[in-house]
Amino acid sequence: MTANGIASIGECMLELSGQAGPNWRMGFAGDTFNTLWALHALSPERPATYISAFGDDPFSRDQIDFFAQNGIGIGISPVIAGARPGLYAITLTGAERAFTYWRSDAAARQLASDPAALAKSLENQALVYFSGITLAILDGPARRTLLDAVAKARAAGSLVAFDPNYRPRLWQSREAAQTTIPEALAVTDIALPTFPDEQMLFADETPQATAERLGKQVGEVVVKNGEDAALVALNGTAQPVPAVHVATPVDTTGAGDSFNGGYLAARLAGHVPADAARRAHQVAAAVVQVRGALAPFEVLRTAFEA
Repeated sequence: MTANGIASIGECMLELSGQAGPNWRMGFAGDTFNTLWALHALSPERPATYISAFGDDPFSRDQIDFFAQNGIGIGISPVIAGARPGLYAITLTGAERAFTYWRSDAAARQLASDPAALAKSLENQALVYFSGITLAILDGPARRTLLDAVAKARAAGSLVAFDPNYRPRLWQSREAAQTTIPEALAVTDIALPTFPDEQMLFADETPQATAERLGKQVGEVVVKNGEDAALVALNGTAQPVPAVHVATPVDTTGAGDSFNGGYLAARLAGHVPADAARRAHQVAAAVVQVRGALAPFEVLRTAFEA
């Protein structure tokens, strides 16, 4: 069977985003799901799978239904009796966001609890995507199970993409992240780091330093840097690709995740890395002009083709 699917591994949470006054809007989001959302919108011909673990509560059922309504499956992800999804709330100061989380007992922490099911879900995938947040929510043995499954999928022909996405509060220690992330890079084909994260974790002085460090393990590296240019490094040769300036952003939630989705969709479609980064910037610029992490599919497609 020809590998054609796209799979993303991680935690999708309930998202509360503030509206006018005391009212809140509930949706579903999380870094790896946000990326898959954009990737699926821009690669609709490819079967999309979100690999995680889910509870059996009404919110989990609604989440799975939401995925299905938008053409996204869950593979053989475990459904765990008594478990429930994590929750976060977004508060905004202008367009800049802050997050409050309730996720310590989230079902997604058990996404590697059935190694055979995890491996089965990763079969016949053209692309497998995961992040440092995926790793951070797992304990040590589960991380090993996940990385072994990703390595097996890669050996079978899947392209593997990884965003280190360092979030200090999720890790037991800075040293644990410094040890684990290089292990993930060892099974990665495309790395999509964010410079401020890498500066915080590894004390990189410049995006070029990040690209050079990761380039020792990964052939294709794209260093995101907010409103500044992304640095695309391919086998040691680096090229800056300017970001798209948005004069009045509404909400920056999910911008980097959507950049990743746009970049990976473009690469799967055969675009060279620099053009893929240009399209990814356009997608990210569209996302910061809507509230919440998920922009409508048509908005993403229009931005991608502009």
